[in-house]
Amino acid sequence: MTRLSLAVVLLCASALATPSIAQDAPGGVEGFTGKLGPTMAQSIPAFPKPPEAPKAAPNVLLILLDDVGFAATSTFGGGARTPHLDGLAANGLRYNRFHTTAICSPTRAALLTGRNHHQVGFGNLADVAAGFPAYNSNWKRETASIARILQLNGYSTAAIGKWHNTPRWEVSAAGPFDRWPTRLGFDHFYGFQGGEDNQWEPHLYNDTTPIEAPATPEQGYHLTTDLVDKTVAWVDDHAAVAAKKPYFVYFAPGATHTPHHVSQEWIARNKGRFDGGWDRYREEAFARQKRLGVVPADAKLTPRPEGLPAWSSLSDDERRLYARQMEVFSAFLEETDAEVGRLVETLRARPGGENLLVLYVVGDNGGSAEGGVQGSIANEGGSASGAPHDVATQLANIDKFGGPELSNHFSAGWAWATTTPFQWVKQAASHFGGTRNPLIVNWPGHTAQPGKVRSQFGHVNDIAPTILDAAGIGFPEEVDGVRQVPFEGKSLVASFTNPAAPEKHTEQYFEIFGNRAIYKDGWVAAAKRKFAPWQLLENLPRAFGDDTATDRWELYNVAKDFSEANDLAQTNPAKLEELKAEFVREGQRNGVFPLLPIPLNAPAIVDTARRSFTFRPDIGPLQATALPDLGGQAHRFEVDIEDGASTGSGALIAQGGRLGGFVLYTSEGRLVFENNAFGQKRDRVVSSVALPAGAAKVGFEFTPAAGGVPRLPIFSKPAAGTVRLFVDGKQVGAVAVQQYPTSVGSFAESFDIGRDRGSPVSRDEAARRPYSGSLGEVRLELK
Repeated sequence: MTRLSLAVVLLCASALATPSIAQDAPGGVEGFTGKLGPTMAQSIPAFPKPPEAPKAAPNVLLILLDDVGFAATSTFGGGARTPHLDGLAANGLRYNRFHTTAICSPTRAALLTGRNHHQVGFGNLADVAAGFPAYNSNWKRETASIARILQLNGYSTAAIGKWHNTPRWEVSAAGPFDRWPTRLGFDHFYGFQGGEDNQWEPHLYNDTTPIEAPATPEQGYHLTTDLVDKTVAWVDDHAAVAAKKPYFVYFAPGATHTPHHVSQEWIARNKGRFDGGWDRYREEAFARQKRLGVVPADAKLTPRPEGLPAWSSLSDDERRLYARQMEVFSAFLEETDAEVGRLVETLRARPGGENLLVLYVVGDNGGSAEGGVQGSIANEGGSASGAPHDVATQLANIDKFGGPELSNHFSAGWAWATTTPFQWVKQAASHFGGTRNPLIVNWPGHTAQPGKVRSQFGHVNDIAPTILDAAGIGFPEEVDGVRQVPFEGKSLVASFTNPAAPEKHTEQYFEIFGNRAIYKDGWVAAAKRKFAPWQLLENLPRAFGDDTATDRWELYNVAKDFSEANDLAQTNPAKLEELKAEFVREGQRNGVFPLLPIPLNAPAIVDTARRSFTFRPDIGPLQATALPDLGGQAHRFEVDIEDGASTGSGALIAQGGRLGGFVLYTSEGRLVFENNAFGQKRDRVVSSVALPAGAAKVGFEFTPAAGGVPRLPIFSKPAAGTVRLFVDGKQVGAVAVQQYPTSVGSFAESFDIGRDRGSPVSRDEAARRPYSGSLGEVRLELK
């Protein structure tokens, strides 16, 4: 017998032998429903069963718009014509006492978890995290998302659009990806990371992979349209494979956050509609709100705050500029309404559309005043980041508003107008102008008296409990082995069919940037910081260093005073002290303290002690925050190239885009550097000598001017300095730059090697092309 034959005989004998110890079913394997016996004949196979959703569990579409005030849409008396939202409200329910946190990341954290934003780790924006548990932007495992809970109960899940809940130091190819959507309960993510993005030329992610937009502005691309198309495609893919499995879609377009990007066709529809100004807008919107019933007949219109000019006091140029700003914003909102309407109508027409629950939160906070009193055309930081925002500069660019060349934002006066009838705007968690947003619920066959207003107090943390209640799914005590913090929100389902359902959410605290309030049983105590929201970005160090003990508190009986128009602090001091003490208790329970943690110490993506970096030409786009703050320190880039003198041309290094950045490129055998300051000023230098044939080491060195400015995690002002060009170690040119861009000041652009992705830094066609020669290593040395 050969050795191989002997091995076969022994193997067969082993297979037929009966084990000395038999296993009884289920064999110690948790969840196994079959039987394990000594032989196949004595065993029963069984595969694990995937979780199944309860019968009749609805498909869920959760929509969240961005920076839309209470009085922006026609559905709530505003100037933007939103017929699709009007239709959803007419056939559903509109909630007029629903609240957000007053700013982006915190609202989204509360919305997706059913907890208070500090409990999740988002007491601040993800961009300005601080080293305290409630402010560090580290999504807590004990606050699992509604997506993860639904996923564990038989739902498919997708997040489409804006995601602003990943720590900025984790938005890179190195991850970690634990706090990206796909690790927080979403099967799929398509959208962008951060607070804003270019609607024409966005930087997108497919799950965790950076990708380029599927088309260009010249080809008709617009982000909101793309997001709707991708949502429909995902639902169709889901239905093709698992038609009986319900889905949950979290749809959060960047609209209407700055930049207010929209086509000229939509803008033209609004020409002349806002020439009356923001004071008249508030008066007219207030009257419409009362006619619609979204504001009580006895409500009062609150006055204009100090610091915002009366429309009648403005010059003709100012009025022309500000009216156009509002025309563009309104057009952006109207276009968004059309696209979201297309999404809802398409999903309704698909199988399962008859059981689609639409929860539509119209804004993550009040209107945004972050463009400043004059607005801005470069970014929302306005003068805080050195961007030009004066009236003359904006008027010179007025015909470009809405297009890809600008990042336009409207005046704070319009932000205030779109929060009618309330005081203040986004950021002001102390007042309803910052926190009160419309909620529309549309679920055919499951709501009573369609079109009617619901006035129960609500908060974004009510949405997750509402979804579970509607789906017939209980709250899980544990998720992925972690004991869960109970929901803070309360289900709104009882109010779907009973307009007079008792108010379940009887207490809620609010706090953002030290602006704070407490609601309890129809009363509100509120304290706003001394800086108006449109002043905050210009006063960040002072705003986050002030003592809050001297803040002035106000008192409102909102059960009778819908708009917080009558301050009762002087006439009822005992009630005020009671509520102030309650805020302290709630703040301690939720980790709110310390107030105003200085957001200057967030972890860096890169090792701050590291002084040298090497990049290969095949790397993908890097988030600007994945680099050191180049504007704040001297540094040198060196690139290995070949063929620069002959066939080689195109971008070598690019940081930023149309609205600010720099690019090093070759053109016509020369090395070129161009610095772009907010799209308004360009400093350019061309090498004094031609590039050599064959291999060469080329680059540039930046030396900041003496002095400089304090560096903050975001909204850093660009630095002045000198850029010197080098070829094979010899200086071949120099140029003084007044506004060398920071790495962290660009929310929606990237650092690229061998090409310029996204919007182009330079208008020169050569700088926009991928480098056509041979490109080697790129080295960065910090001085």
